[in-house]
Amino acid sequence: MKRYGLPFALIVVLFSLAAAPHKPASQELKTVESAAEVVRAFSAIPLKGIPRGLLHNAAGVAVIPHVLKAGLVIGGRFGRGVVLVRESDGCWSNPLFVTLSGKSIGGQVGIEKTELVLVFKTRKSLDRALHGKLTLGADVAIAAGPLGRDAEADSSRFLRMEIFSYSRSHGLFAGVSLEGARLQGDALANEAFYGLHGGRPEDVLAFRGASIAAFTGLKEQLARLSSAPPAPPLIIYPAPPVPPAVPYVPPPPPPIPVPIGR
Repeated sequence: MKRYGLPFALIVVLFSLAAAPHKPASQELKTVESAAEVVRAFSAIPLKGIPRGLLHNAAGVAVIPHVLKAGLVIGGRFGRGVVLVRESDGCWSNPLFVTLSGKSIGGQVGIEKTELVLVFKTRKSLDRALHGKLTLGADVAIAAGPLGRDAEADSSRFLRMEIFSYSRSHGLFAGVSLEGARLQGDALANEAFYGLHGGRPEDVLAFRGASIAAFTGLKEQLARLSSAPPAPPLIIYPAPPVPPAVPYVPPPPPPIPVPIGR
């Protein structure tokens, strides 16, 4: 994770630019392409990435490719990304644009970038983020997600959690704490990318316009990563050997009595 010592004024300027209204749809296209790269990176290391079973049962996934985090006693973070919803047929929806923002206390002077993935267990918390604002840790329970087989090995620890969070930096994956961060829908980005007036989530989910290669690739990557875990191999034990058949030998006939002379 790279850190650069920067004056506080410059940090404020960077955050102001990141949060400023965006104009061209090319920025949304870049966000979708970057999200596809993040999902592809997770699929490259299945034994240390997000457990396949967790994604297979998820109600939705948020992918935030570039979260900018700065610190100077009181710092903050900002990032733009997308949310994909698991539809009733098991497929993934069109990506809906979201923003992530929040404050952090403490930290080193400087800036760092990371990539985040949030896995939603239920549709309720997902809808709250898309139609308003969801404060992680306050409105909904969130935990650093398990990696690899940890989800199956100690699943009791995660029963009450609604969202699992993951981060990626320098090619490594780990759980991450996002207490207090705010996730909310970005109607302006939806409108710019899809050309839908108002950019409402329900309109994006129902959008059936021309196929866009960028989000088609993202949906395909996520579908592969969230496919059903392979069934354990069926072990067929060999049948015990059958002893060779013993040929049947009929017993000898009883002796014929010999009549005794008179």
